[in-house]
Amino acid sequence: MECKISWMGKDGMAFAAETGSGHIVNMDGAPEGGGRNLAPRPMEMVLLGTGGCTAYDVVMIAKKSRQDIRGCTVQLKAERAPEDPKVFTKIHFHFTVTGHDLNPATIERAINLSHDKYCSASIMLAKTAELTHSFEIVEG
Repeated sequence: MECKISWMGKDGMAFAAETGSGHIVNMDGAPEGGGRNLAPRPMEMVLLGTGGCTAYDVVMIAKKSRQDIRGCTVQLKAERAPEDPKVFTKIHFHFTVTGHDLNPATIERAINLSHDKYCSASIMLAKTAELTHSFEIVEG
């Protein structure tokens, strides 16, 4: 896996990131840090990548468990250390899983497997942050 990050110019703190798979994502800093708030912050990208990683796992595991899953969202709320390096210290994941006749134990197992075994991003972040999760099931 690889990526290339390019600074977009001297009048700001925006960067373009090109992934090894050929996708481009922009990032920017906060105005108080010289950015212009044109794109997500790099640490927001870490958080959203982690959410995408674990949501992917939960959907895949639920499908393999023959659950009639029709939707999955995960909302992450994170806290960071006050001093540099401002690593994540706490992250809470709240999953809302939608489907027909979903088994709560199976969904909880999928979330636990993601956090304990499959989601590389959350497993890395668990080295500095306390990770917690909750979930709700919505019939639909």
